[in-house]
Amino acid sequence: MKQVVQNYKSGELAVLDVPVPGCKPGGVLVRSAYSLISTGTELMKVSEAGMSMLGKARSRPDQVAKVMQSVATNGVPATYRKVMGKLDSYTPLGYSLCGVVEQVGAGIDDVKVGDLVACAGNEHALHAELNWVPKNLYAPVPDGLAPRHAAFGTVGSIAMQGVRQGEPQLGEVALVIGLGLIGQLVVQLLTAAGVRVVGADPDPTRCELAARLGAAACGDPASAAVEAAVAELTGGHGVDQVFLAAGGGSNQPVELAARLARDRGRVVDIGKCRLDLPWNAYYEKELDVRFSRSYGPGRYDPSYELEGRDYPIGYVRWTERRNLACFLDLLARGRVDVEPLVSHIADFDDAVETYQRLKDGELKAVAVLFRYPEQAAEQGESAAPEVSVPEVRRTGTTVAPARSAKTPVRLAFVGAGNYATSMLLPHLAQREGVELSTVVTTTALSAANAQRKFGFAQATTDLDAVLGDKSIDAVFVVTRHSSHAELTRQALLAGKTVFVEKPLALTEDELAGVLAAVEESGNDRLQVGFNRRFAPLLQEAKNRFGTRTGPASLRYLVNAGKLQHGSWYLQQGAEGSRFAGEGGHFIDTASWLLDADPVSVYATAAPGNEDLQVVLRYPDGSTATISYVTTGAPGFPKETLDLVADGKVLRLDDFVKASVYGSKKWVSSRLPKARDKGQNAELAAFIKAVRTGGPMPVPLESLVATTAATLAVGTGLAGGAPVTLARTP
Repeated sequence: MKQVVQNYKSGELAVLDVPVPGCKPGGVLVRSAYSLISTGTELMKVSEAGMSMLGKARSRPDQVAKVMQSVATNGVPATYRKVMGKLDSYTPLGYSLCGVVEQVGAGIDDVKVGDLVACAGNEHALHAELNWVPKNLYAPVPDGLAPRHAAFGTVGSIAMQGVRQGEPQLGEVALVIGLGLIGQLVVQLLTAAGVRVVGADPDPTRCELAARLGAAACGDPASAAVEAAVAELTGGHGVDQVFLAAGGGSNQPVELAARLARDRGRVVDIGKCRLDLPWNAYYEKELDVRFSRSYGPGRYDPSYELEGRDYPIGYVRWTERRNLACFLDLLARGRVDVEPLVSHIADFDDAVETYQRLKDGELKAVAVLFRYPEQAAEQGESAAPEVSVPEVRRTGTTVAPARSAKTPVRLAFVGAGNYATSMLLPHLAQREGVELSTVVTTTALSAANAQRKFGFAQATTDLDAVLGDKSIDAVFVVTRHSSHAELTRQALLAGKTVFVEKPLALTEDELAGVLAAVEESGNDRLQVGFNRRFAPLLQEAKNRFGTRTGPASLRYLVNAGKLQHGSWYLQQGAEGSRFAGEGGHFIDTASWLLDADPVSVYATAAPGNEDLQVVLRYPDGSTATISYVTTGAPGFPKETLDLVADGKVLRLDDFVKASVYGSKKWVSSRLPKARDKGQNAELAAFIKAVRTGGPMPVPLESLVATTAATLAVGTGLAGGAPVTLARTP
């Protein structure tokens, strides 16, 4: 792909061919449609690069101070090599664009492939054909908003954050000094908020533009016109806020601010201008000087920008991303108009020439956009995306020694949360021939509680000690989803038989890592907690239904309901989507009923990816439709299932009643106790396999196929097309 770069040492500008960035988890890969040149910040950087070394030093005294500190610490030769190496490197340009999502990383569920997004960040919204953008630095573009207008999102957020720092109120009067790109946007935002605005700029064309866009009066700051307009609009009291949106080395803006602000007014610095505050003027009026830091809260915080950790809205109402979304909304509703600001649109291939014309003053502009080439025309039908179903490879035959009936099966639990303590351990604690050996948790108290309640011989926080204990026969992994694959991999390599709660993995790489451990160790003794196929009621219904001769149609409604606020299931960035965590249950059940593994997956979702429709296709033409919904009535059964084939219908009602309609009708009696979803029978089958050394309850190939199909749902949602499940080594 192509990207605009600059060598800060020589000042050279170039459009380079560079590798396409990878699509990492927690973000999206975006193909640029339009990117905006910041005629202030970027041109300042371009101009600095053309200076002599002495000029560069004078323009960046902060960097000179860092160099001197490095000399004191590391010496002159090492510092010189470091500085020259950094200067003589290509650096990127750009920080505001609009483009189309081309690929969605793991943990992203608010956009899909093909969506239009506005992107921010001087490391992520570059003048490049493709950019990887983390979650908190993009926002979906509202319907109907032109991409070239959405490309203003970042600079709009900068202006919006500056306005917020001024805390304007209806009916107030504000002065905006500097009517470049940011200043023009500040004028419009203030006007939209019910504030009367006076603009100040030495360029008469910019003053005329601001007046057209809503300013009550504009003029040259050196003339008497600005002061007269302020006096008229404020009754001689002075403006409530002054917004410094000017650059350069003149101290005139801060002096003008002091002269025209009211007593205890607010002065907000948005641009990079000289700030030698006249002490007496600012002291006598007790002016409140504030700085506006870029796009808003979250800026320069790696945990927010790179790791996607949002700030709670109750504590931080307007973050970077919320400012970006708010500005896009104002654009879409016509409250802010950026079209009059567009002075020039250049083809991306002409980037170097465009920068040079701006630098030389040949091209006078408020805003300049780069327009990117359209995507190559489709040639024939595009290939459907694929998710690989890795081949299970073993180094040799796994031999698990049989245990005598008198020797207990010794178990260790990694994790003792709600599911482990309510659905698994009560069954195991009562089972003869089972010894609960060790419980491992990250907090000592939870391990002690599990030990006391279920009779574990030991409680610890040391996982390595458990994996190294040769007396332990099997390890249960019942932790949060993000740790399942890695803990399973470690336990397999340690030679343990493993029971891991679903999901086995959250990504294809995690699944491949588990299978690599199987191949390396020769240990394939693995069971995933897909318990529904073990439910006695469903097993009896399947036996009553009998064998099939033709393809089947299966419908599975999962009335999942809403999660409680604060549930860790909502931490999709770290723990995967909700369906990725529990969808394997329903895919496994469908595949078991149809006696095959799926060959393709199609998924579609309601806004927000909360209500999903998943269609699985099987080798014999059978289909299974899983409706996973969160918007149903809480009183309706959670799981209902219908299987239709060969003139017969199997019906399951939430694991309390089952029916089979055919030449004869069979209806089960309603279960008198709580729903039996098969956990006890599954554990019995697992313990039997451990004791006897016999086959695991579910073939590893089936566990892998179900996991791959579950992962394919996320791929399908992102791509909006069926996903082929390709069997690959």
